[in-house]
Amino acid sequence: MKKSVLILAALFLFISCKKEASTSVNPESTTESGASTPSDQDIVDAYTYLYGRFLVIQQENHDINVEKVGYNKIKYNPLGSAQFVNPNLDVAYLEAWIAVDAAHAVILNVPKIEGRYYTAQLLDGWGEVIVNINERNFPKTPYGKFALILKGTNPAIPADAVKIELPSEKVKMLARVELKGTPVVAKKLQEQFTFTVPDGIKIAPPVTIPDFTPKAPIAGEIFDKVEEVLNSCPDSMPKAKEYQAKAIAVGEYAKTNDKAKARINEVVKTKAIPGFLAGAKGFGTQKGGWSVSYAAGKFGDDIMARDIINYGGLWANRIEEAIYFVGLTDNSKKLLSGDKIYEIKFSKEEIPDLMVNAFWSVTLYSVPDYRVVNNPLKRYNLNNVSGLKKNADGSLSIWLASSLPKNIPQSNWLPTPAGKGFALTMRMYVSKKPVLDGKWFPAPIELKN
Repeated sequence: MKKSVLILAALFLFISCKKEASTSVNPESTTESGASTPSDQDIVDAYTYLYGRFLVIQQENHDINVEKVGYNKIKYNPLGSAQFVNPNLDVAYLEAWIAVDAAHAVILNVPKIEGRYYTAQLLDGWGEVIVNINERNFPKTPYGKFALILKGTNPAIPADAVKIELPSEKVKMLARVELKGTPVVAKKLQEQFTFTVPDGIKIAPPVTIPDFTPKAPIAGEIFDKVEEVLNSCPDSMPKAKEYQAKAIAVGEYAKTNDKAKARINEVVKTKAIPGFLAGAKGFGTQKGGWSVSYAAGKFGDDIMARDIINYGGLWANRIEEAIYFVGLTDNSKKLLSGDKIYEIKFSKEEIPDLMVNAFWSVTLYSVPDYRVVNNPLKRYNLNNVSGLKKNADGSLSIWLASSLPKNIPQSNWLPTPAGKGFALTMRMYVSKKPVLDGKWFPAPIELKN
């Protein structure tokens, strides 16, 4: 699963920024061809709206055309693999692009899993979560057959299958099974997630879009085929029609002449893209060196939040399932360094174990590439099954240093890269109300030397 690297380093920096004011242009003016002339702000809004969808289309093209994973085929990611960006070492992952049509359903077979966290997360083409299949959302049928059908259709499905309507013909599935210290068991359960796929499903290829990267974002060409992009997947965002109307209008304006195209491209490069990057730097809630977004997976009308999440961590789940706290600085807002020693000390009443109904972890990454840091212990994260030792007063400390600090239990030490910067991600699975409400935050990342 490909991840964007550069934004992860910039995503949670602590610089707030407001949108640039738009240049005043009469929105009711028209070109010679009759197309309305959009204001600069209309162009910025339309670009920001479309960008979230383009990031998903880019991922679909990569998965289907580069990695050749195919549709309706599950990719069982290797357990404990750290050879990719921002790895999560707590769970066994599996992922798939699911495709259905009006006449055919796909059956997802979910194994019986007890005593460990699992979820099968389905997402639409905008990165919005459709549903999580697990014992919390389906307490009467937490496992078995789930018939995935196109909304408004009635294909034949097994009598004992739970029907789940999909908003479009293609969705993404990302499923997770907690390792919980027994990876062999987790692997067996991972491989028991299967599809039953009928013959004859008609599958449209991914929409063809220009190549773009974090260093070279897509510019005015994002408006070259607006209606094809919009028609490829419905959007559940409440104000979707309003934003789509703007995008269509900008697309029509772009067709009028080269001057219009040049103006759009200039506004995108000087306002839309810088505005997005500035918004990313000030994104989320920050405290004690940590930063978090509570908008992941269900974005309301926040097009900027959707862009940022899709850019930095595509397929993010809803906060009811997982909350991700990212640490790039200490509590004095200085970048984390492997030459320093830090302590994260949770009080007895606020240790992470008490704040989740499933599990938690803290993983350490290099920056800016977000890879795990090699160390003699081969220890890349700490979690609720790491055998951490509490302090005498019942509090819990996690220590960050390139070598084991004196008088510190090795079990509580997370090795850092000497002479280099690093970042942290704290994952909280099925968080309790204080975490969901923002009343609980990870303990500050405190510099000790």
